[in-house]
Amino acid sequence: MPHKAATLALGLAALFAVTGCGGGAPSSSAPGANQLVIYSGREQELVAPLYERFEKQTGIEVDVRYGESPELSATLAEEGEHTKADVFYAQDAGAIGALASGGRLSALRPETLAKVPARFRAPDGTWVGVSGRVRVLAYNTDELRAAELPASIFGLVSPRWKGKIGMPPGNASFQSFVTAMQLSVGRERTKRWLEAMKRNDIKVYEKNGQVVEAIARGEIVAGLVNHYYVFELRAEQPDAPVANHFFAGTDPGTFVNVSAVGVLRGAEHALAARKFVDFLLGEGQHYLANATDEKEYPLASGSGARAASELKPLASIKGPDVELSGLGERLRDTVELIDSVGFGAS
Repeated sequence: MPHKAATLALGLAALFAVTGCGGGAPSSSAPGANQLVIYSGREQELVAPLYERFEKQTGIEVDVRYGESPELSATLAEEGEHTKADVFYAQDAGAIGALASGGRLSALRPETLAKVPARFRAPDGTWVGVSGRVRVLAYNTDELRAAELPASIFGLVSPRWKGKIGMPPGNASFQSFVTAMQLSVGRERTKRWLEAMKRNDIKVYEKNGQVVEAIARGEIVAGLVNHYYVFELRAEQPDAPVANHFFAGTDPGTFVNVSAVGVLRGAEHALAARKFVDFLLGEGQHYLANATDEKEYPLASGSGARAASELKPLASIKGPDVELSGLGERLRDTVELIDSVGFGAS
């Protein structure tokens, strides 16, 4: 989206002068000693300027393969020890957790892991969260007051909301949320909730952004998305009547997920890979929290980065008590569950 590119340029100019270009798929030639091969599940428009800054700061040439996180995770698992990748930077904990469970990641250094709270990293130290996002109920402020919204996601099955709520069941972030719901309240209760939402004439969209746009148009009054989609829309449409509603306490609807990074086992450029991880937990925190429309939550201590003032403090958000590393192991079951209800996630 044009507004995103403009915001990135302005934010980076303020934080650091960026030159050069990262990019594309990995080259067919073997990388040199001063190179780093990244498999990036984070979209190019968002992170390419960040990779450029890493190149300029370290002199390490970055070779990037972009794609959807689940697909890249599956590719890395298939490539095994023959992969050219040194680093996997995933959009969500589920994709990197699936790779870690297959033994494809090496343990990160204790001093690196210590920068991020335990809830946002793998128990075995094979990956670490870079930035956080929260599942919310975005709503139309012209149609609803915050006090009218349910305290729990289970309240959305009420007849009051019939035909008025949207969600993207085929989206990876929604699937991670459903997986977390299974881990917190069980498969049967999760299935009953999905079936009740189906009966309540939920409006289905392909992407989170489409849900928020539909809310702004008045097509629906609310929808389940990640918190940052409201800010993306406002950057493009400052007067859009949309806001975020956070469900209460440990409700599954307020699931906190992370983008995450790990170093491949047997990586040819392990030293450069570790430098990249530490870079993401340093300057990368400022970039993701303050130089983009998304306003993601910084996770690493010592970086000095602060969450945007418009955000509810992360420390005050409990969400369901689930182990993020377990998301990957249940992903296939989640997709099958969503499909079985009739949402066609696969």
